[in-house]
Amino acid sequence: MAVVIIIPARFESSRYPGKPLALLRDGAGEAKPLIQRSWEAARRVPGIGAVYVATDHAAIAEAAGQFGAEVLMTSGDCRNGTERCAEALDQLAERPDIVVNLQGDAPLTPAYFVTALVDALAGEEGAAVATPAIRCSRDHLAELRAEEARGRVGGTTVVSNAQGRALYFSKRIIPHFDLAAAGGEVTPVRLHIGVYAYTPAALAQYRATPPTELERLEGLEQLRFLDSGVPIRVAEVLAPPWQIWELNNPSDVVPIEAALARMDAA
Repeated sequence: MAVVIIIPARFESSRYPGKPLALLRDGAGEAKPLIQRSWEAARRVPGIGAVYVATDHAAIAEAAGQFGAEVLMTSGDCRNGTERCAEALDQLAERPDIVVNLQGDAPLTPAYFVTALVDALAGEEGAAVATPAIRCSRDHLAELRAEEARGRVGGTTVVSNAQGRALYFSKRIIPHFDLAAAGGEVTPVRLHIGVYAYTPAALAQYRATPPTELERLEGLEQLRFLDSGVPIRVAEVLAPPWQIWELNNPSDVVPIEAALARMDAA
């Protein structure tokens, strides 16, 4: 199957303006912009036909060109990464079978996460969208709860049905449960990782569907799929040796750099 990765990147962000160009240091102390580290993560995925950066901002396009990325310029009308991927898809000379959206703030994404999504779409008849989730450890859940208590978003969680189809995504921690009643180191909370695989038809339908109320309230683009009846397959994957952490706030630089160092050592 023909698979491409598109990395949507926008300059404006209410919590962290200009974050695609924020410098992140790895274990060797080398500083690279966030968008480059996300591009390098995409390039590590085997079996991918091409990797593109999709943006509407000249500074991001210039930076991407400097480290060798192919850039697809999109309009400023895109409200989220999925819309940007849908618009970028129209610029490709050959239509792929699967489009992977590896968001520009997810440089810690292991290659096997993306492979799991491609396999989920290819192996399930009627599947249109797939996205990964990992079980939270007690320590990671404690960090998420601490962020929530401070009024910040530490991550997005997801619940799904017995068939692995998503029921809901939230920036709150779901499901609610008593930690004392949960045995073992791994908790029932599944952290959603902001990577998606779509069929071109699912992207076209998304682009043609207006934003929905839940999408606006939660600020989560994937809820538009659920609201419009498009199933999302949740692929549960094993957590890597490093902690997955997205760059949502300037304070996230410290844990991300720590994770980059651990990723280099793995």
